[in-house]
Amino acid sequence: MSRCEEEMESGGCPTSDSSSSTDNIDVETWLEEDEEEPCGRAAGQVESICLADVNPYILCPICRGYFIDATTITECLHTFCKSCIVKHFENSNRCPKCNVAVHQTQPLYNIRLDRKLQDIVYKLVPNLESSEKRRLHEFYRERGLEVPKPVVQVPNHGKVSRIRSLGKKLSLSVAPPKDPPPQLDISLVLEFIGADLGIGDYKPLRKKYVRVSEEATIRHVEKFIRKKLELDPIYHVDIICGNKILEHHQTLRHIRKSVTHNSIQDGLLILHYGLVRSQK
Repeated sequence: MSRCEEEMESGGCPTSDSSSSTDNIDVETWLEEDEEEPCGRAAGQVESICLADVNPYILCPICRGYFIDATTITECLHTFCKSCIVKHFENSNRCPKCNVAVHQTQPLYNIRLDRKLQDIVYKLVPNLESSEKRRLHEFYRERGLEVPKPVVQVPNHGKVSRIRSLGKKLSLSVAPPKDPPPQLDISLVLEFIGADLGIGDYKPLRKKYVRVSEEATIRHVEKFIRKKLELDPIYHVDIICGNKILEHHQTLRHIRKSVTHNSIQDGLLILHYGLVRSQK
């Protein structure tokens, strides 16, 4: 048997000392690189976040402060402080950031608290949560009011599903809550006729969007305007739709059916009102 045959039987072809040395170096280098931390960070080191980088996502567009009771508009998903957006909706029904119509008459229907985002803000901004709680307690204490207790969400742990399955076994059906029929409600826009600053000491209505029963009459609308403006009895209120002065006995349902399309905008019935000083 030749030398080559003997070496093949013993484990393979012979290799030179230089190649063996090179292979060992490569393996050791690879093992050393594998043990190193990625990105050159030491083991256990936590990467810090600069607050300025996330500020655009946790600042209220209205007050420019950090979110307090973060509240999101469901129509456009823009978020604001709860107090800021509620105060804004007293004079407008549009999003202050993108100007989308949130709701025809009741924009507060389409806002929701974002508790997860608020938790993130409290974790990112040092001492914000504790300082806000302190300010809240001081506010109620100065006014002699009881501090409201925080709302705790209790998980149902499958209670709803068990109740439903029990209802099926007993052949019971629970009717869902019914919304009021749409024909019972009419949404109005009360536009003031005259100067934007009002007449005398009387200013236009701050909230011009109103939702009432379709059986309400023009007399009811006039009484509403009188109460809101605190009108002196010497002033008479004229209510106009299109180019006609409406009579007190007319119902809103009848008016809506008889008016032209120009008097209805986005499903809202537009009524104009003016103040006339009595000559008596």
